Order: sequence, then structure tokens, then C-alpha cells
Amino acid sequence: MKKAFLITGLACIGGLGFVQAQNHKVVADQIVGIVGDKIVLQSDVTNSILDAKRRGQQLPDNAECILMQQILAQKAMVLQAEKDSIVVSDEDIDAKLENQIREFIAQYGSKEALEQIAGRTVYQIKDDFRQSFKEKELARKMRDKIVESIKITPVEVKAFYDKIPKDQLPFYETEVEVGEIVKYPKANRDLEKYAMEELNDYKKQVEAGQKKFETLASLYTDDPGSKNTGGMYNINRNEKQWDPAFLNAAFRLKDGQISPVFKSKFGYHIIQMVSRNGDDAVVRHILKIPQITDDELNDAVKLLDSIRTQLVGGKIGFGEAVSRYTDDENAKFTAGMHLGQDNSTFLTIDQLDKDVVLELKNLKAGEYSKPIVTTDQTGKKIVRLIFLKTRTEPHRANLKDDYNKMADKAIEEKKDEAMEKWFNSKLPTFYIMLDDEFKNCPELKPWYQNATADK
Repeated sequence: MKKAFLITGLACIGGLGFVQAQNHKVVADQIVGIVGDKIVLQSDVTNSILDAKRRGQQLPDNAECILMQQILAQKAMVLQAEKDSIVVSDEDIDAKLENQIREFIAQYGSKEALEQIAGRTVYQIKDDFRQSFKEKELARKMRDKIVESIKITPVEVKAFYDKIPKDQLPFYETEVEVGEIVKYPKANRDLEKYAMEELNDYKKQVEAGQKKFETLASLYTDDPGSKNTGGMYNINRNEKQWDPAFLNAAFRLKDGQISPVFKSKFGYHIIQMVSRNGDDAVVRHILKIPQITDDELNDAVKLLDSIRTQLVGGKIGFGEAVSRYTDDENAKFTAGMHLGQDNSTFLTIDQLDKDVVLELKNLKAGEYSKPIVTTDQTGKKIVRLIFLKTRTEPHRANLKDDYNKMADKAIEEKKDEAMEKWFNSKLPTFYIMLDDEFKNCPELKPWYQNATADK
């Protein structure tokens, strides 16, 4: 049963296989497995493989066997979760669906392209995925419940480390823990007023029929993401990635109407409503970011320089300084530290932006950079103070430098063993049916042994 329960490696059942299937002849679907009242279709396996390939995952020769094993394990845990009255909220599923749709849109270029390729609207795609997302989340919560009491001791970590042959210990590249304090210099009031006046002038020109909104957007917007499309965006009222002020201003408009000038966290805007259909809308906007003068930049540099003096002198800790002074709202939840995809603070150099990498060359562990002036992803000027907490050199894993990593691996192995024990006790209690197609899969031997037809 080992690894049947490691559902993190399993793409959402169904995946985006339905999109690729548009370009292939599809045989009639069939039931290839049943666990309790949960069925597994051949398309579940096929589409999961297609989705894994789309994500660039390398698949072993026995991919169908492994995926079938994982799908069956997920069904079993969903069954138990339902018996144990474990629930997932609609809000949680909605948030995960939104993230998935954003990923699809990024892959295919636009919402329209996704809908055209899939042959479905975004809402229909969400409906297609909702049940599989719910099952995946129920299975995750069930696994968490089964292993919630699993702990690891230093003795167990050492035993886990000692049993790994020395030449098979993982090799780690240089890793760093990096934090930063960010200041967004505030433009003076005169330049903010000038940006607002520019936008009001553009609004008047369009309303008077002198210019087209998209022409002005292409010429004058400070938003690089929409400059080449005449300021156009497809938005949805419920999508969380949009600035709330932007959404509020947009959905007050009727078709063709232009908003008053308003402020968001990015700068000042005007929006034109192109068309609206319920919570979906097509809009154009012009963004003006008030210019930051040398005076504002110097003020921010001086502030961060004074903070650096306090940090170096030990008068304030880095976490406290972040809490007090950073303008990066997200950093306040991470104590200013950069996080990787797995929420680890240990990052390789290629996971950092070039400005940070350049500063790290001059820093030793525990040191702070001088304030540096750079730009963020939107092009706004910012001032940053970089903190290098730790740096490791390339090396084979050892307990001194990599205890936490070894502990993570050790506890995962212990959780796997607990899950294997759980499955061994639960499989005989489930109604199980498997198609003979997977009879030669060694991974599925326990499932066939407990299949109803074999009892």
C-alpha cells in the first residue's frame, strides 16, 4: 500500500484532460473501480496522466498503476471522511477553484482562449471540477486526522539518518534564508494632484468624442500589463486577485460609462466599462503612478538607514522592525522572510530576484545590506533593506546543518507507515471492485486481495 496515500502527487482527478481530449478520439468511458459507493472511471486515470504531462511531470512506466492506486486511496479516505463527518466549506473549495482557473488562464493566455479550448464557460469548468476538488480536500483532511498524533524524536531522526547509505544522502546546493524591509516612497501631493488632473482630462476627451479610450490607454497608461491591449482586462467580481477599489469602481459602471478618478494600491485610475454580464465584465483602464522625486527616495533611504543602525546595534530585532516599518503587507505574515513554494524559508539562489542576489554577494550570514533603490513588479520605485539570515555551502546532508530537513523526511516516513497500517486495517471493511485491466499492477495487489469478488 506504500505511497497510495501520497495524494499530493496526484493531479486533480479529471484535470484539464477534457481540454486535451478535444483533439483526440475518445473511447467510450467505463467503470474500472469501485470503493464503497465511489466509482473510478477509465477517464479519471487517463485524464490524470494527461494533466501530469501538461504540468511537465516525469511519469514512470507504471504511471497508470500508480495513479489508479492513488485514486482508489483517495476514494477510500473520502468514504471514511464522510463516515467521520469531516466537512469542507464551500468557501474553501471556491477559493481553490479560483486558483485553478487562474492557472488555466495563465497557461492558455486568456479566459476566452480557455473557454474556447475547453468548449465550456469558466462557470461550467468550475462545476466540472467542484466534486473532484471536494473529494481531494476531504481526503487531505482525513489523512491529517489519521496522522495528527504522529511525532518525531531526535533519536528517531538520527536513526533515520544513520540508515541512509552515505553515498545516497541528498546533495544540497547553496541555500539562503533572506528577509527584507520594504518602503514605498510616497509621492508629494503636487504630483498626485497632477496625475489626477491628467486622468480627468483623458476622461473629458473620451466623453467629448475627441479620443478613444483605448488610444489614450495605449499611449499614456503606466500599467505595462494592459498597455498593448488598450488598457483592457476581463474581470470577475469574485476573483480575489483584483484590488477591491478597482472592482468596486468597475462594477458601479454601466456599459460605455467612465468612472471618476479613484485611487488603488497601484496608483490612480479611470475605468471604462466595455461590457458586463453578471459578475463578469470587460473593462479598459488607465493607470497613472505619480512620479517619485529624489527627495522622497532620499527620505525613505534615510529611514531604512536609521533602522539598519538599530538592527546592527541590537536595539531592535528584525521581526519587530518588519512589523513596525515594512510597507509590504504580505511580509508582516512571514516576519519579512522570503518563502519558497513549500513555505520553507530556505531558498536556492535561482528563487530570488536579481536585486537581492546582487546584494547577497556582499553579505555574510547575520548581516544587513545598505538601503537599495529598485522597482517592484508594477514598476513602482521602492527602497529595500536586505537581511541575510543564513547561508549554506553545497554539501551532502548532515545532521548538523540539515537536521530540520532530515526530521521532515523522518516524520513523513513515519506518517507513511501509519497510513499503510490504517489502509491494511480498513481495506477489508470496504466494498471493492476492480477491473481486470489492472490485474498485473503490483501496487494494486492489496486492493485485489480485498476485492469483493475474491472474498
